[in-house]
Amino acid sequence: MNTFGWLIIHGIGTIAYAASGAFVALQARYRMIGVYVLGLTTAFGGGVIRNIIIGIPVIKLWDRETLLLVLGALTILYLLSTKWIHHWKRWGLFFDSIGLASFALQGALYAKQVSDNIFVIIIAALFSGVGGGMIRDLLAGRKPIALQEEVHAVLTILVGLAVWIDGISYKRPLPLILLIIVVVTIRMIAVRFKHLRQRELTSGSQR
Repeated sequence: MNTFGWLIIHGIGTIAYAASGAFVALQARYRMIGVYVLGLTTAFGGGVIRNIIIGIPVIKLWDRETLLLVLGALTILYLLSTKWIHHWKRWGLFFDSIGLASFALQGALYAKQVSDNIFVIIIAALFSGVGGGMIRDLLAGRKPIALQEEVHAVLTILVGLAVWIDGISYKRPLPLILLIIVVVTIRMIAVRFKHLRQRELTSGSQR
């Protein structure tokens, strides 16, 4: 999991999760501290829950380079908030989907190293993928999206099952990237379907 490709994918996912926390904080009219708290919570909250579940010290999450990357990204996003929100609405879900896939995969692989129990692996994948976002939404005073849209949980469970069946394969670049592509594709199809459904309901109510 220390390959260059994995580091890029997980880095993008981590920044995307942090950015989603910042975006929610700005929507809730939080100031700078709120942006940092929700950004860090989204990026690391799921990992904290995962480490507690599988017995890995939480302190191992605080990789200096990753932490500095997230803090730097949050600072830039806050300073340019009026300019980047429009672009986040357009691309945010795509990068957020990469975060969902990479975090769920990382959680499942960590759990696989500790235990072959399918339930432990699935729970680790689930909370790694959606845990941070759930905490973020609660701090912002809104219903967690992961509890409203089942696709998030379903995809993390599928990732956990894939790792439980053959975890060694996903330490190699090609299977790892293919699994992430599948998760991102399904998530974006679900988002597209949801938008089309909302349009149909809106147009129907206006008739």
